[in-house]
Amino acid sequence: MEMSKNLEMTKPLDALNQARNKSVLAELKNGLQFVGTLKAFDIHLNIVFDNAQEVLEGEVKRNLGRVLIRGDMILFLSPQNK
Repeated sequence: MEMSKNLEMTKPLDALNQARNKSVLAELKNGLQFVGTLKAFDIHLNIVFDNAQEVLEGEVKRNLGRVLIRGDMILFLSPQNK
């Protein structure tokens, strides 16, 4: 399958770099979801969120502030368009 010249493949860490200081949704393997401002990450995908919120069924369940989420617990990360 040939990619269009306008589409550029990026590495996962490049995508996270573009999402730094933006709102990101993280879903964990245990089903919990968190939304926060992505401040930092490392090669193990450990992430730091500022202004993190736990989300349940689209509703904010609680405000957590700054959190560290271990990379091995993350199912997926999704930058939010806001």
